[in-house]
Amino acid sequence: MDKPPKEQPAEHKMSDSGKTSGQQPVTACLLSAAFFGALGSSFIYGYNLSVVNAPALYIKAFYNKTWIERYGEPLPVEMATLLWSFTVSIFAIGGLLGALSVSIIIKVLGRKGSLLLNNSFALIAALLLTLGERAKSFEMLIVGRFIIGIDSGIALSVLPMYLLEITPRHIRGSIGQFNSILICLGVFTGQVMGLPELLGQETRWCYLFSFLVLPAMLQLCVLPFLPESPRYLLIERRDEAGAERAFQRFLGKKDVSQELEEVHAEARAQVNLQKASVLQLLRSPAVRWQLITIIISMACYQLCGLNAIWYYTSGILREAGFAENIIPYITLSTGAIETLAAIISGLVIERIGRKPLIIFGFSAMAVFFSLLTVFLHFQDSLSWMPYLSYICILAVIASFCSGPGGIPFILTGELFEQSYRPAAFMIAGTVNWLSNFAVGLLFPFIQEKLQSFSFLVFVGICVLGSIYLYVVLPETKNRTFMEISQSFAKINKIPVPSSGLEMELVLSSKPRMNGKVQDVAKMESSF
Repeated sequence: MDKPPKEQPAEHKMSDSGKTSGQQPVTACLLSAAFFGALGSSFIYGYNLSVVNAPALYIKAFYNKTWIERYGEPLPVEMATLLWSFTVSIFAIGGLLGALSVSIIIKVLGRKGSLLLNNSFALIAALLLTLGERAKSFEMLIVGRFIIGIDSGIALSVLPMYLLEITPRHIRGSIGQFNSILICLGVFTGQVMGLPELLGQETRWCYLFSFLVLPAMLQLCVLPFLPESPRYLLIERRDEAGAERAFQRFLGKKDVSQELEEVHAEARAQVNLQKASVLQLLRSPAVRWQLITIIISMACYQLCGLNAIWYYTSGILREAGFAENIIPYITLSTGAIETLAAIISGLVIERIGRKPLIIFGFSAMAVFFSLLTVFLHFQDSLSWMPYLSYICILAVIASFCSGPGGIPFILTGELFEQSYRPAAFMIAGTVNWLSNFAVGLLFPFIQEKLQSFSFLVFVGICVLGSIYLYVVLPETKNRTFMEISQSFAKINKIPVPSSGLEMELVLSSKPRMNGKVQDVAKMESSF
């Protein structure tokens, strides 16, 4: 066996115990890729979820003023409602278009290149949204919302894929949760920036959208100097030297032969598939239950009722007797709880696992939604009941962010091997945005008919989602992508490859460009 080098740079050193346990320190390169990748992607998505709430009245007034200047009469009520609804909902339509385009974009540009290109959508949208008022064009705001929706649709598919492919499996969940953490931080930032003391004023609201330039530019400044996904380089680009250098920078060590062999084995197992299309993914019996699991978990992510919570928050605070001018500040607690719960989830996910966290999250949401229904029903009877209702709202938000708020994106990457992953993210993104649109479209009607009992619909969805995930979903923490795929072999009714075949897949991989990797393969074949 080759002896390790006598001396290594500090960033490449690793203890013997770390080697034997498969653990290694988290490198600055990996953390930078996770943070700045999410900052220019997930953060922007979260920010746009909340940023239109504070200036809603000012934007509607701008629509009316522009209409009067154009046509000499006030904007009709029906048209005002239509324009505002279109402004809000077109974000989801743009997200759907972005999700549908992901497979094509990453095929040409790769993971990192797609994230960099995506910043152009954010910058164009920021320009349109900021200048719409000055140009006296509400159409610019609508188009800007559509374009930032495209940006979010691409980001929510490409970023989780990139993070999962660059991260060692023992911290894959924690790094993957950067996606959820930065979404929550974006929501919270949008709430803070919308305060009256900052940009939530009639003369400043357009500058709320100028803020989008900052995270996009920060990502553009940092991400070009970080490596591309080594799995993408090795399997899809056949660039073994580039993949080796990427692994070395992300993992902080020189000898990455084990990681290269793992990827080669996965590539060899899929050599006849190349890159699967969406149609091939839908038809393949080998990934049928993985696909069903992703569709259900992503649908539950949107349909579990979190978006509907915002409808009640301000009203419950008014019922509790809080003054109108301090309600925006109390509402900040929802964004703070979101962010805190997501951070805690990222810290414990590798200890507890994906399956317990996501099932606990949906189950806890069902419990607190049930309690919220009771408290809302008796809210007018007891003066202290609104306080319990608000506590339930915070508990629902914390439960969501503890697992269901981020783990569906992690599972979409983990349950599929390289050839299926882009198509899987396209389908998951499509389900995500269609479900988002459905909630926005249908919840007002559900609320009108059922009033406070409307949350019982979400109780049912959370319970059914929890039962399905308990029965079908295997635990994925600290397992290779091949091992996760094989855990579905029985339910998919396909044969499980033997350990001998797995070793053959590794050893039959093409000769390596790196001498050390050749020596490892020769040594393994001698056994």
